[in-house]
Amino acid sequence: MLSGLSVAPDPLPADFANAFADVGDRLGGFGGQVLYFSTIGSTNDVAATLAGLGHERVVVIADAQTQGRGRRGRTWFSPPGAGLYVSTVLVPSRAGDRDRATALVTLAVGLALAESVERVTGLGPDIKWPNDLLVGRRKLAGILAEAVASTPLHRVEAVVVGYGINVGRAAYPRELDEIATKLASELGAPVDRAVLCAETLAAVARRERDLIAGRFDAILDAWRARAPGHDRARVSWDTPEGRRTGVTAGVDDMGALRVLVDQRIERLVAGEVHWH
Repeated sequence: MLSGLSVAPDPLPADFANAFADVGDRLGGFGGQVLYFSTIGSTNDVAATLAGLGHERVVVIADAQTQGRGRRGRTWFSPPGAGLYVSTVLVPSRAGDRDRATALVTLAVGLALAESVERVTGLGPDIKWPNDLLVGRRKLAGILAEAVASTPLHRVEAVVVGYGINVGRAAYPRELDEIATKLASELGAPVDRAVLCAETLAAVARRERDLIAGRFDAILDAWRARAPGHDRARVSWDTPEGRRTGVTAGVDDMGALRVLVDQRIERLVAGEVHWH
């Protein structure tokens, strides 16, 4: 058992091992330590434990999660064989501008997922700020980024990034059926999860290299091209003072959503945004 983990990983299935070998020259450090679990509580929890022990670019994959979660404590529906449930540990702190690199992690990973889905399937999903992939108005994938801070300085040294992509034709709970979609339904054909997994990690590796090298404009330009709703869309969000509404005016160089409210620009860096 890997030191620090309470549950031993399972052997990596052959189709995943073969898919990783096929893209080995593009994986960088992400192919070095891959942990696979047939069932786990949360891949992000495992990756966070390993990040706290100093592991970088470790990859945690699950066939099913019993406690999968999204942003703001929501449950991520994670039945066996139906989705791609992956977490990894990124190190934007290695960038010269570590603060900006860290701020752009979620956008960079969202871009990477959209690129890899298109590469594997030909389907080009839209990106919704800050962390969702959509087909039409239905959610295809989500991202959960959680910072790992050093002590005693409390500076972000690593970011655990988990992502879930709906792949197969699982029966969704009624509350999700109208707001979520999956690749098999959109394409009318099955998708190889192992190939998709390898391609997502290769794309994440490429975009992490962009972050560390300071190629922020390359990330932002490509992200904006895949995020039509980031400009001139009506949105609302909740604040302690009540609900606010405005019209989007793009994202800034730190990845914050700019919203025009009463002839004044407000910056949203986090939180739940409702798109109308």
